[in-house]
Amino acid sequence: MADQHEPRDFFDKPENIEKMLKVFYVICGLLVVADFIVHRHIYHDWENIPAFYAIYGFVGCSLLVFVAKWMRTFLMRKEDYYDE
Repeated sequence: MADQHEPRDFFDKPENIEKMLKVFYVICGLLVVADFIVHRHIYHDWENIPAFYAIYGFVGCSLLVFVAKWMRTFLMRKEDYYDE
């Protein structure tokens, strides 16, 4: 049973998580805006698409999550796998 007088950490407080998410979203927005300002040396024509790297990163991470969920169906073992 957890001690009621245990000190709360930074990540235990929901208001701190909300603040961190807001900072994260602002940073993401600033990086997308910077994509329009900073000159890039491109090698392929599709890199001219506005916010290409933000879209590319989002699609890549989403694809990674969906592939991992699919792989879980045949890689996951029972909880007592090593106790048998």
